[in-house]
Amino acid sequence: MKNTVTLYELNSLVKDVVSMALPDEYWVEAELSDVNVNNGNCYMELIQKDERSNTPVAKASAKCWRSTWAVIRPHFERVTNQTLHRGIKVLLRVYAQFHENYGFSWIVTDIDPTYTMGDMARKRQEIVRILKEQGVFDLNKQLPLPMFNQRIAVISSASAAGYGDFSDQLSSNQYGFHFTTTLFPAIMQGERVEESIISALNDINDDIDSYDCVVIIRGGGATSDLSGFDTLALAENVANFPLPIITGIGHERDESVLDMVSNTRLKTPTAVASFLVDNLKQVSDLIDSLGERIANRVTSKIEMERLRLEKLSSAIPVLFSLAKTRHEASLTALFTRLENAVTRRVSDSKHHLVLLSQRIPPLVTGKIAAERHRLEMLSQRANALDPALLLRRGYSITLFNGHSLRDASQLKDGDEIITVVEKGKIKSKVQK
Repeated sequence: MKNTVTLYELNSLVKDVVSMALPDEYWVEAELSDVNVNNGNCYMELIQKDERSNTPVAKASAKCWRSTWAVIRPHFERVTNQTLHRGIKVLLRVYAQFHENYGFSWIVTDIDPTYTMGDMARKRQEIVRILKEQGVFDLNKQLPLPMFNQRIAVISSASAAGYGDFSDQLSSNQYGFHFTTTLFPAIMQGERVEESIISALNDINDDIDSYDCVVIIRGGGATSDLSGFDTLALAENVANFPLPIITGIGHERDESVLDMVSNTRLKTPTAVASFLVDNLKQVSDLIDSLGERIANRVTSKIEMERLRLEKLSSAIPVLFSLAKTRHEASLTALFTRLENAVTRRVSDSKHHLVLLSQRIPPLVTGKIAAERHRLEMLSQRANALDPALLLRRGYSITLFNGHSLRDASQLKDGDEIITVVEKGKIKSKVQK
C-alpha cells in the first residue's frame, strides 16, 4: 500500500520548511501592481519589471495586518504626501509565511517612505530633464499675463470646496472688478488626473480667443494624492499651452512638475483669486497714477505761468500806465493762448492714451497668432513623422511579440510575426 499524507499534513510540512529555510525578515524593493484595503488589512500585489523591456520578471502577494497597517499607513502618507497606490515603488520589510488554508504570502512589517520619496524625486528630475532638453520647460513662463486679465478658464472639480472659495473671492472682491469665469470640469485626484486635465486643456484650446488665462486649482481633496500632477504628458501640454497657466493645487510642502512648468505657481485656490484681483488692481492704479500725473503737470504749468505773469506785471513802472495797460492786454491774450495750449495738450494726451489702448489688442492678437502658427508648424512636423505615411508609400512594419522587428537573428523557427501594410495585417510563421 502506498504511503499517503493528507493535504493538511502536506501543507504543514511546507509551512515548517518555509519557517526553517526563511526565518529572517528581508527588505525588498518592488513596484505595487495593486493595493486593496479590506477590514483594516492591506493586501498588495508586488511586481518587478525588466528595466529594458518593462515586462514583469517576478510577482508576489503581500499582506499587512491591521495592527501594523494602522501604524505604517499614517507615517508613510505623512512623509511622502501620498497614499499607497498602483504604480509606485516601495521598500518593504517582509517575512515569509505559509498558511495551511491560505497558502504562501509575504507579511509586511514595515515600509520605508524615504525610498519612495527618492523614487518620486528621480521621476520628477527625469521629467524636468526631458522638458529642458526639448526646450519647453520655460515656455509658459515666458508668456506675459494680459493687462486686463478678466476672462478666466478654470480647470477644477465642480464640487471642490476650493473652486467655490475661488469663485466667491473673485465675485466679491473689494474693488468691484468684474471677472468672467468658465469651468472646465476635471478629475483632480487619482489615476485619471493626467487624462482629465489634458482633455480640459484641449477644450479650452478649441475656443482659445475667449480667454485671457487658464487657472488650474484643486482644493478640498486629499493632500496625499498629488502624483497625478507629476507626469510628462501633462507637463508637456501645460508648457506648450498658448495661454498663461496659473496653478493653485493646494499643497505647500512639495512643488509638482505641473507647478514648475506653469506661468505662475500659487499655493491655494484663494491665493490664485487674490493674485488675479491684485493684478487688475495694479493696472487700475497705473491708470489712475498716469491720470494724476497728467493733471498735476498741467496744474503746475498753469501756476508757473501765472507767477511769471505776476512778476512781469509788478516790474512795469507805475508811471507807464498806458504801456502797462497795453502789456496787460498782451499778457491776458498770452494767458488765454497758454490756457488754450494747455487744454489742447491735455486733449492730445488723452487722445494718445486712447491710441495706446487701441494698439494693445492687436499686439496681443498678433502674439496669439504667432504662437498658433508655431503650434501649426509643430503639428505639421509631428504629422510628417506619422508611420501611416510610410505605409501609404508601400513600406511595411514587421512586429514580433508586439514590438517592431529590426534584427532577423532574433527569430527562430516557428515564431509568429505580423507584417503591417497600409491596408491590413499579414500573419506569418518563420522557417529557417
